Amino acid sequence: MKILIIGPGALGCLFAGFLSKTQEVIILDKNPKRAQFISEQGIRLEGISGNWQAKVSVTANPGTIKEIDLVLICVKSYDTKQALNQVKSLVGENTLVLTLQNGLGNIEVIGEVVGQDKVIGAVTNQGATLLSDGYIRHAGKGETVIGRIDGKIPVQLKEIREIFNKSGLETRISRDIKGLIWSKLIINVGINALTAITRLNNGKLVEFEGTARILRDAVTEAVKIAKKKRIKLIYDDPLAKVEAVCEATAINVSSMLQDILKKKKTEIDFINGVVVRQGQSLGIATPVNSVLVNLVKTIEVSYDIQVK
Repeated sequence: MKILIIGPGALGCLFAGFLSKTQEVIILDKNPKRAQFISEQGIRLEGISGNWQAKVSVTANPGTIKEIDLVLICVKSYDTKQALNQVKSLVGENTLVLTLQNGLGNIEVIGEVVGQDKVIGAVTNQGATLLSDGYIRHAGKGETVIGRIDGKIPVQLKEIREIFNKSGLETRISRDIKGLIWSKLIINVGINALTAITRLNNGKLVEFEGTARILRDAVTEAVKIAKKKRIKLIYDDPLAKVEAVCEATAINVSSMLQDILKKKKTEIDFINGVVVRQGQSLGIATPVNSVLVNLVKTIEVSYDIQVK
């Protein structure tokens, strides 16, 4: 199977490294200089899977890529449409597009570009930290769950599962990928924006009374919306789950906090912003998530303002 991975971030490089063991893998990068560097140096990995290196093809020119069988989207959610439009001509009749992104709405955006029948949703518990270009730390190992939004399991989906497993990425198929994506969204709703605003590691959120209360309220709002939409979450007590994740990943720097520290745009619109928008459409108040969204957006637009 010929696999195209869009985005050489932590997760993109991690999956590229593992999949290159058994398949032909190409990474598409928007940065020509970085693409050349990773292509020449390869992907370096350290961490729980050991210290090793993978040689993969990397390009910044989609015109050099021939038709592919599977596209993995590993860019930030706000870049999804632009990235996919670059390779739309490579998506053939039997090509599938799999999203490994955070937040909610990516499946729908991809479906608008290539057709909903070609889209595969995914949730992964693999953890990776980008140390430098093409150099990552494999920080957490866990299963990846894939599935179609309509719950169907075609032969191609089973083939992808087998390829991932053969490559060392523990993978299973779910008929309710929507429930899994929502379950992960609720965890991100409780953690990401709060860490970005307070600049605290995940574990500290449950140690302070103020942040613990805000976390609880943000999660409660999201759960109300999930229940209204009849989304089946994978845990009975969402708040307890989010708190447990904070403790289990106590020293982690969330992806949104990493973006803030690097003065980059965040994925707030696809996480807490989703809760606010869906709350408005369903008539459910989301005051805490609204405040979190506005604060993160204010931080984004005020990076270069100095305190006098």
